[in-house]
Amino acid sequence: MAAPDPLPELSGVACPVPPEQRPLQQYQELQASWFFVWPHNGNAGLAVPLLRSWLIVLPLTLLVASGSWTLRHDLPRLVVAGMVAGLVVPLLMLVRQWLGWTNLQRRLMATAIEYEESGWYDGQVWEKPVAWRQQDLLVATHEVRPVLLRLQQAMAITAALLLVGSSLCQAL
Repeated sequence: MAAPDPLPELSGVACPVPPEQRPLQQYQELQASWFFVWPHNGNAGLAVPLLRSWLIVLPLTLLVASGSWTLRHDLPRLVVAGMVAGLVVPLLMLVRQWLGWTNLQRRLMATAIEYEESGWYDGQVWEKPVAWRQQDLLVATHEVRPVLLRLQQAMAITAALLLVGSSLCQAL
């Protein structure tokens, strides 16, 4: 049996958009995702998994950096190079999260929903009713925008750490 449609009708208008392609449903799916929920859980909810991913990849980056003949004989530069290289994985994770949340915000802010009925070749556009637009705008403004700001701050900090670390590696 199919799952019940969470919003079958609103304002007396039947919605032709499949439930899994509706922006509010996508928002709920992002909140339920173990990966995309990190920035939604606040600064600590984002920082802890990123720090863990950096620590997990750090031994590998140190091993790769130790393959360099010049770094092998210069321990401080080896450690800094490995630490800086390890920042690439958290930065890529942040970019992936930012792309997902940005796409959701774009769909929430739009006045119409683009959807596929059965595949990529039969795309349709459905104009959102006013009540849906208002609800979507509230979610985009009060739920998604803070997440995007948090992600932008985290990406800026990570990029700054990459630049400082690279400069430090060159200065040593």
